[in-house]
Amino acid sequence: MDSMEITLQRTGAATAVAARYLARPDSSVCVLCGLGNQGRIQLKAVAHTLSIQKVYAWSPFPGEPEAFARRMSAELSVPIEPAGDLTGAASRADVIVTCTPAKKAFLMAGTVRPGTFIAAVGADSPDKQELEPALVGSSKVVGDLIDQIVRVGETHHAIEAGLLSRQDIYAEIGEIVAGCKPGRTSTEEIIVYDSTGTALQDTVAASAVYDAACRAGVGTMIDLAT
Repeated sequence: MDSMEITLQRTGAATAVAARYLARPDSSVCVLCGLGNQGRIQLKAVAHTLSIQKVYAWSPFPGEPEAFARRMSAELSVPIEPAGDLTGAASRADVIVTCTPAKKAFLMAGTVRPGTFIAAVGADSPDKQELEPALVGSSKVVGDLIDQIVRVGETHHAIEAGLLSRQDIYAEIGEIVAGCKPGRTSTEEIIVYDSTGTALQDTVAASAVYDAACRAGVGTMIDLAT
């Protein structure tokens, strides 16, 4: 199995689940930051979960937003506009997804309007960062694994800046899905979903792919004992 593809799909699916519980149900405008393979999967996942009517595509690489907009607007039948000005696009967003390898924050607190859901996907190691610590520190934070987001991802930057403590983290997404805690409780709150990656989810996804392949009778069986 292609572990990279499984991880891409699983990461997108995790964002879709988080959006279902944490985004406003009437969310219609999405800003996508990062337009590589992960960006493609993230957008498809969010569009599958929410009624997205408009997408702003942002990338630091010249020409990439235009090419992405042409390709994905045709595939999803959703208007996608290159975002030359991230600040302006973010101020109109209901949902913002960041999935870049950035090591310096580019999404700032003052540009995000109340009620926005932010899926912070790119920062999966301590040196990566996409969100200004002040934005994380002033938002409702939900993580995939609390033990992980306090060491890597966006949350740990806010903790290091003294703007957030472990006790201030609202929940893990699993607690919300299981009904232990409510998700969004206000149309005005900004919610950051700190997605740092979960190996167990990758393993379960791979198991599901294997089971599906066995049922369909596809693939090649290899005896590793010989």
